[in-house]
Amino acid sequence: MRTTNTLRRSALALLTTAALALAPTALADAGHHGPGSQAWRGAWAASPHSATAPFGPNWSQQGFDNQTVRQVVRVTASGTRTRIELTNRYGTGPLRITGATVARTATGDRPRSAIVPGSVRTLRFDHRPSVTIPAGETLLSDAVNLPVEAFEQLTVTLYLADPTGPATFHHLASATSYRAAGDHRADLSGAAFQETSSSWYFLSGVEVTGGRDTARRDGIVTFGDSITDGVGSTTDADNRYPDELAERLAASGRPRAVLNHGIGGNEVTNDTTWAGEKALNRFRKDVLTEPGVRTVVILEGINDIGGSGPSFPGGPTPEVSVEKLIAGHRTLIAEAHAKGLKVVGATLTPVKGSPYFTEANEAKREAFNDWVRTSGAYDAVVDFDRAVADPADPERILPAYDSGDHLHPGDAGYRAMAEALDPDAL
Repeated sequence: MRTTNTLRRSALALLTTAALALAPTALADAGHHGPGSQAWRGAWAASPHSATAPFGPNWSQQGFDNQTVRQVVRVTASGTRTRIELTNRYGTGPLRITGATVARTATGDRPRSAIVPGSVRTLRFDHRPSVTIPAGETLLSDAVNLPVEAFEQLTVTLYLADPTGPATFHHLASATSYRAAGDHRADLSGAAFQETSSSWYFLSGVEVTGGRDTARRDGIVTFGDSITDGVGSTTDADNRYPDELAERLAASGRPRAVLNHGIGGNEVTNDTTWAGEKALNRFRKDVLTEPGVRTVVILEGINDIGGSGPSFPGGPTPEVSVEKLIAGHRTLIAEAHAKGLKVVGATLTPVKGSPYFTEANEAKREAFNDWVRTSGAYDAVVDFDRAVADPADPERILPAYDSGDHLHPGDAGYRAMAEALDPDAL
């Protein structure tokens, strides 16, 4: 769950009666929203999970030791002040962040690992430049005066002087992260960052406040598996369907923050060793704690159906009936409604030609999609299945929309998915 660090909680606990008048401001900076406070809004997000390497080497299992990791993200909300969320949710011990910075990402001909001179801000945690995050915890940095605009790229740089142990991370980022030996928090050129990875490490959120959108609380969370995560889209191009949705809404004059809480391989009903906690557990941690959100779009279940086969990277998971999958979705809907969120249900996209396809699995997919379309359980429905299916063979993704594996859309397919969402339904 989203928390502040121990020092901040202790300070709040020791407030005297005379100082209670200051509490609304203090609590607002901690993610709470009282009368007159500035409301924080999610501007970027990634769901964390435990260290794993099912698709080849990454940095999560070994972790970091006297190294700097630099990560680039694109926000979908504007603000005048910014803060960063770091997580040790799945760490095996305390995580020491020796120091951290946030800056604007260089553009033009400069390397993606470079940052804009004059934009570097040192991140502090309860006014201190270093912090230790206990195992299982997540915290927010203090706010910095760094105005950002929607669709601007930010670079977060973490210096990790001490061994971290296995790293809480987000595996399939469809984005490049960078690593250098030693302390390179304020390295403008990015020249020291010679190692790369396609994952995000310890970084789980960016929040903003202030500016013309201070009162906006109409953000959208997209929740799901690899198709929400953007697997199959072009690396570093921000062409996942949630990215395309945010761009479409902005172009229509109805801008909304869109936060991506997909995890490749994730299931609704089964935990996996490589793709995170099941949706029924992580929904409360990833979605219901996001500030400034009004709507959640849920696209998940194809791994519950296909994951019982031998092609699953972590090995097969228990077979899931359509009835059990529907019951899981009903639980997610109820939890979202209890928090006052509107819930949009999505049909599962075609899988013919992929290892997930069998006649039995296809029957489950079609039965689940029929329930999404006709049950009335959701507040609204988006038919991603029909948006990307080949009209000549509806069990298959249209070739122009296929990334090539017959399971994940490519850039054009993700664009078609974004266009299938009715802005009024959001």
